[in-house]
Amino acid sequence: MDRLVVVGASLAGLRAVEAARKAGFDGTITLIGAEPHLPYDRPPLSKAFLESVEEPRVTQYRDEAKLRDELRIDLRLGTPASAVDTEARAVRVGEEAVRYDALVIATGAQARTLPGCARPLRTVDDARAIRAALVDARRVVVIGAGFIGSEVASSARARGLEVTVVEAAPTPLVRAVGALMGDRYAALHARGGADLRCGTGVSAIEDGRVVLADGTVLNADLVVAGVGAVPATDWLDGSAVRLADGVVCDETLCTGVPGVYAAGDVARWHNPLFDRSMRLEHWTSAAEQGAVAARNALDPDNATAYQTVPYFWSDAYGSRLQFVGVLGPDEVRVVEEDGTGFTAVYREGDRCVGALTLDRPRHIMKLRRLIGVRGSWSDAVALIA
Repeated sequence: MDRLVVVGASLAGLRAVEAARKAGFDGTITLIGAEPHLPYDRPPLSKAFLESVEEPRVTQYRDEAKLRDELRIDLRLGTPASAVDTEARAVRVGEEAVRYDALVIATGAQARTLPGCARPLRTVDDARAIRAALVDARRVVVIGAGFIGSEVASSARARGLEVTVVEAAPTPLVRAVGALMGDRYAALHARGGADLRCGTGVSAIEDGRVVLADGTVLNADLVVAGVGAVPATDWLDGSAVRLADGVVCDETLCTGVPGVYAAGDVARWHNPLFDRSMRLEHWTSAAEQGAVAARNALDPDNATAYQTVPYFWSDAYGSRLQFVGVLGPDEVRVVEEDGTGFTAVYREGDRCVGALTLDRPRHIMKLRRLIGVRGSWSDAVALIA
């Protein structure tokens, strides 16, 4: 095996090329990225990047000399992959066919957009555009009370701006943490001085105003869309790679197509720890999956399963929300709480499968370890209570 191609100059893509070299692969590695930028850290874009008076430096994981000279990566940035021929084992980039023996798909996800003048936030260029608009804005409307929308709202409030957050669901983060805990997250918006409007959609976005489905008109100098993301798989349409809300993989991140693996936000794989298919848009899993996918792609006979306790965090209004595991369908219980934060656990049968904390960093990793060994519900309650 002489040629590894990684499509997606993302965190997952970077970890894939690093893992390949660390594993002793001495062949050609090509890293293809749609953006012209070197791989960079995305989470700060909706937080400190928007809040600070002086534009902060974008955190690049590795400089160009490290990638080209030390890791010996053939960088192809600024031109996206447009197709893959799995029979010929070649990725189309512009007019060129880049041949591979092993391929890791790490193209991530792209922000959903809304008609009108709403600005999405996914890339550093998106963040720069929103940051520039915040300078002259007084009234900001954020559509979507998920993590990105809430973080943008928090950043705008930190600048002293009037902020209205519009969410179609009855509570924010209902799909991520459930309705009961979503209500508690709504209190963060109130504490931070944002006007949260739940249970109503948007019927029109016009220059200078947002019209809600209930007829309310919100005046806005800036409208930001935080309505989620979709896996970046258009370039795979018509190929042998199976798609279903992402690239479908087995527990080793293999697509079933010889030599083709996937990692990061684009990968939908079977997580043995919970015995279910998942697609995660989390920093931690992207980093882990990139390394596993590359090692397995280069040595498929000794491929290992990737299982994990999902972990994500969000910073808003001076607080940190952390979640591990999955939503338990049977019960959610707040097991520790005071005026500054709380810890809640989620039950599925007699097993603890998830935990949520607000400003309780000392609890969350203990619970993640317990969930990782399939700990019981009673053990989780006893651990914190």
